[in-house]
Amino acid sequence: MIRFILADLRRLWAGSLVVVLLVALATALGVCVVLQERALRLGSARAADKFDLVIGAGGSETQLVLSSVFLRPSPLPLMPGEVLARLAADPRVDWAAPIGFGDSFSGYPIVGTTVTLADKLAGGFAEGKVFAREGEAVIGSAVKLSLGAEIKPMHGSVEEGGETHTELVYHIAGRLRPTGTAWDRAILVPVQAVWHIHGLGAGGHEGAGAARRDHEHAGADHDQHEHHGEIDPDAALDENWATDAPGLPAILVKPKTIADAYKLRQDYRSGNTVAVFPGEVLTNLYATLGDAKQILVAVAAGAQALVAASLVLVTVIHIGQRRRQIGALRAFGAPRGAIFGIVWLEFFFLVAVGIGLGFAFGYAAALTLSAMVSQTSGIAMPVGFARQDTGLAAVLLAFATLLAALPAVLAYRQSPAQALRA
Repeated sequence: MIRFILADLRRLWAGSLVVVLLVALATALGVCVVLQERALRLGSARAADKFDLVIGAGGSETQLVLSSVFLRPSPLPLMPGEVLARLAADPRVDWAAPIGFGDSFSGYPIVGTTVTLADKLAGGFAEGKVFAREGEAVIGSAVKLSLGAEIKPMHGSVEEGGETHTELVYHIAGRLRPTGTAWDRAILVPVQAVWHIHGLGAGGHEGAGAARRDHEHAGADHDQHEHHGEIDPDAALDENWATDAPGLPAILVKPKTIADAYKLRQDYRSGNTVAVFPGEVLTNLYATLGDAKQILVAVAAGAQALVAASLVLVTVIHIGQRRRQIGALRAFGAPRGAIFGIVWLEFFFLVAVGIGLGFAFGYAAALTLSAMVSQTSGIAMPVGFARQDTGLAAVLLAFATLLAALPAVLAYRQSPAQALRA
């Protein structure tokens, strides 16, 4: 029986190849959707795990997380600098790191922050050391620059027509280890350098207002020199925060305990500030992604249904073309059960091979898409099969079993005499 099936497949190789490819492409679409959605959830969740608590001014919690954790550019409202001083003195806080953004270089975001965050973010340096002066910078693992290279910050981005600052040129002092987050594509500089380069300092409300104007008009075509200041690249860093520090878009906080984290979140969710756990915000985003996933899965299921209908049509035509062959087998004494088994096994083999190739194609497509997303966002997208994927494979194979039974039943019901007269 096996030899007969293999010979039949070699003789009808073109039609067999079409069946396999149709099944493979329909399966690959569904597998790619499942794997890519899972990779996005896992990658973003792991990126958010780096940060326990984010505090910002009142506004969108989602935008606060997207901007501070995933470094997606957006004009955030500013909170008073006194919040930073209060957090730094709070016994429940292990460390609090302000972040400031709005500048870029060669497509990489420049983030103003502290020595502590630069040290803690990646758990060490792949090469070099942390910045120790205002004119030094630290780069993420995916930034394609070398130690000692010059960085000329641009206000905004090239696409927005941003203006290059002439007051300061940073020099790269170190490269962080990979983190699998958007910060791998970031350039970290001292936050006080960011303040000074925009003409800010211990300016209280006036400084906060200037920072807000710079942030909201990043890349706009207007004269921004009035906000710029002259700074000393060799100036030492002072991270003892005063109550009159400039306004800040976000502060990343490391609480000492889980209980402290919840208390801090509660304390800073009133008034003019908002405190969020990035994981909680992502849960809401996942709900939205879940709805989108259902739509994509429905589209994939529709494509698979169309492929199944096409295969049924092809099968009926194929059985009609093989009526003489089936009649001859019956005339030579082949029992109906053997005919059923040959046709069923042949068609099931083709569909099963298509399903197997579909899983391989879907995995390869998800890897390609994840690599593209990781290259632009810096977030590592882990693509891999999970235990529940065996359920999908089992459902598809069960469907293949039923689908292969259709041509087998048609062949089973043919009488030898009618088949030979056809």
